[in-house]
Amino acid sequence: MAYLWIKVLHIVAVISWMAGMLYLPRLFVYHCDAVKGGEAADKFCVMERRLLRGIMTPAAVVSVLAGLWLAWVGDLWADPWFHAKMLLVAILIGIHVFLWRQVRAFAVGQNRFSDKFYRVINEIPALLMVGIVALVVIRPWG
Repeated sequence: MAYLWIKVLHIVAVISWMAGMLYLPRLFVYHCDAVKGGEAADKFCVMERRLLRGIMTPAAVVSVLAGLWLAWVGDLWADPWFHAKMLLVAILIGIHVFLWRQVRAFAVGQNRFSDKFYRVINEIPALLMVGIVALVVIRPWG
């Protein structure tokens, strides 16, 4: 029964993490259009920081920890599909770190990227999510 509850926790945490991963770059798109140092830019900084610290990062930590526990209990370490999934999760974590750095860059007025860049970045987590879900459901090579 504990396995099923950890699986529920993992799924809810992944949904929360992905919601943030899909929304934060969209906030950056709008933030790029805001006047530097203006009221809207300040509001975006607060929204971005709260999303990152209050939802995304805790959800990412719970996702990873619960996922590792499920992998350990399910003895998935030798399955090739699981290795592919872990690679995609590692890339997703890398994007999370990149977004975290961008929150800090916006906060100090040092964003270097355009709204078009963030529109492209916004699609990457969605593609990774599709790949991860496909690997979990289909379990090729296993």
